[in-house]
Amino acid sequence: MNYCSECGSDSLVRRLPEGDTKERTICDSCHHIFYHNPKIVTGCILEWQGKILLCKRAIEPRINFWTVPAGFLENGEAVIEAAAREAAEEACAKCENLVMHSFYNIRYVNQVYILYRGYLKDGHYGVGAESNAAMLCTEADIPWPEIAFPVIEDALKLYFEDRKQREYKYHEGDIYKDDDNQFRVLRY
Repeated sequence: MNYCSECGSDSLVRRLPEGDTKERTICDSCHHIFYHNPKIVTGCILEWQGKILLCKRAIEPRINFWTVPAGFLENGEAVIEAAAREAAEEACAKCENLVMHSFYNIRYVNQVYILYRGYLKDGHYGVGAESNAAMLCTEADIPWPEIAFPVIEDALKLYFEDRKQREYKYHEGDIYKDDDNQFRVLRY
């Protein structure tokens, strides 16, 4: 930040506000404190006749890699509404019976992922503006090496494990990088 969005001043400093535990950006002119909080990403694992809907990303990051329909929560939007909106935007898909599937902290990029599971209404889908392709695939057909994000890979694996057990559970965990810069999952 170069200027205060409250008063327009360029007198921004970093310091610990009184009573706080973290250093923040503060405007020395109007004393506004700027809090930078994690972004919420939401999406859904949609099934149709035993197959899962995947989208091939047309945008960075991870262009041309596969993911489930997902994206950032907008202001004024419920998380489940955002998951359904992302399915419509990225895969021209309508959702049915969405229920919470998993929750992940991804601290190294300051994100929280909330994923739902549900059904693809009427089996209809297409290619949205942020996708190059969309497909329904079985577990065996998923292009695992081409999955865009570790969080999506983990969530899909848990989904298929639950389906084999015939008991869908709620999952929670952290995605992090270890000392060798490899992605790891810590599940609770």
